[in-house]
Amino acid sequence: MRPLVIAVDGTSGSGKSSTSRRVADALGLAYLDTGSMYRAETWWMLSHGVDTSSEAAVAEKASLSRIEVGTDPLTPWILLDGDDVSEPIRTDEVNAHVSLVARVPAVRTRMVQMQREAIIGAPRGIVVEGRDIGSVVWPAADLKLYLTADPAARAARRTLEEGSADVAATEASLAARDAIDSTRATAPLVQADGAVTIDSTFLTLDAVVAQVLDLVAGLRR
Repeated sequence: MRPLVIAVDGTSGSGKSSTSRRVADALGLAYLDTGSMYRAETWWMLSHGVDTSSEAAVAEKASLSRIEVGTDPLTPWILLDGDDVSEPIRTDEVNAHVSLVARVPAVRTRMVQMQREAIIGAPRGIVVEGRDIGSVVWPAADLKLYLTADPAARAARRTLEEGSADVAATEASLAARDAIDSTRATAPLVQADGAVTIDSTFLTLDAVVAQVLDLVAGLRR
């Protein structure tokens, strides 16, 4: 059986990561969180005093970091210059800057190349989640998904994940990120041609995973 590539795109807080990891584990596939790669790059920029509001400043430094990412869905990890940055890349500071860094063409070109190499290097197949997987990184994916949810539901989930109490602030932050990601000139967040939309607003994680596995079963039939 040839390698299976599943592209999972969508808005923040819609359940992309949890769904992708569960699906990859169920199917015995690798898993790639492309968002963590952009977060690691953002953390590098912030740690080195780069003005993330300046595309030129970010582009100038875009090739200097060394990013390595694990593809085991049960134990994903990410290293930046040899150090585990799984925790610092999830901070509010990174949340506030990641879309600014991710919009820079030089950053995206480098990341897309790394992501394609990871896909090619997965012998059994891979589930890749992000915002431009089906549209830019791997348009030939066997299954393309677009996960979304009501803004309030997304904010509530992200608040629970991060242990925050301010749902309104979280919703505003998600909306700001989505606005930047959807309007950037390079590889904006869009629903890829042929993608199946799953609205997870009123669905449990188990229900979303079941839908995806049903779609995969249909492909294999």
